[in-house]
Amino acid sequence: MKKVKDFLWKPNMSVKECVGLFGNLGYQAIELHEAAKVVLKMKRSGARVFLTFTSNMVTSGLRGFFAQLCNLGIPDILVTTSGSIEEDIMKAIGEDFELSNFNADDLQLHERGENRIGNILIRTESYMRFEDLMRSFLEKIYKKKKRISVSELLKEIGLMLNDKNSILYQSAKRNIPIYCPGIADSSFGFQLFMFQQTHDDFIVDTIQDMQKIVTDLGFDEKKGLISLGGSISKHYAIFAALLSGGFDYAVYMTTSHASSGSFSGATTQEAKSWGKIRDNAEAATVNGDVCITFPLMMSYVLDELKNEGLLNE
Repeated sequence: MKKVKDFLWKPNMSVKECVGLFGNLGYQAIELHEAAKVVLKMKRSGARVFLTFTSNMVTSGLRGFFAQLCNLGIPDILVTTSGSIEEDIMKAIGEDFELSNFNADDLQLHERGENRIGNILIRTESYMRFEDLMRSFLEKIYKKKKRISVSELLKEIGLMLNDKNSILYQSAKRNIPIYCPGIADSSFGFQLFMFQQTHDDFIVDTIQDMQKIVTDLGFDEKKGLISLGGSISKHYAIFAALLSGGFDYAVYMTTSHASSGSFSGATTQEAKSWGKIRDNAEAATVNGDVCITFPLMMSYVLDELKNEGLLNE
């Protein structure tokens, strides 16, 4: 049986060394260390890796990290929510998001045209510039194709961007599909609605993606999931894998808890009752702010993969 060991600092300690010590520390530190081991196993096995995340993570500075992970060959498939798409585009065209605090005067922010997400602000002018750009993008795409799946649409937009820290850009460059089943639920979706008012033959088909993601996964291939947060992005990936036998590896990182009965808080153990994760799957759940837990875990993983020559550098 493993024993608890004291965490002791030493000069110039690396993130890899720090997370390595988490394995004997206790509580969520052990879970984070276990999650890192599961991600390493899914990459070493050659599993097809899903990375799912919600839009608040793209609002934060994790956006560039997601793009970097795509460039390094970590995920094979992305699933996210619609807000992620618009905010990735905003940042790709030079819009800055500002740091504030959780107790800001929201009435004053509204009067100044500043919109708060936790302790981050997005200016209304950023949305206006995004909307102008979207009309231009959609006109170009419309000339090429009148009926298009969401993943195809997002790839076309990614090819029109030029920002190495953009998720859309790196995914298009690496041919990593981005699935976004809730595409209508954002300013991005509203721009699709507005464009269709004058182009009623333009169809963005979400069911095409469902057909693609379901038929593209095989029973015999290894499948891994890194799910950040929950919501529709998490369920879309898990449901797709369910139809091909479930995930062989799964890591959940969330602030939600199982006691609410929500899908965001549902554990990997609960997923086994549905067959979404295989009975013998390697899995870990880490409770905590993904802005803290995910960079720590992935820094450990990337160092290991680099040493083993398993990164696309």
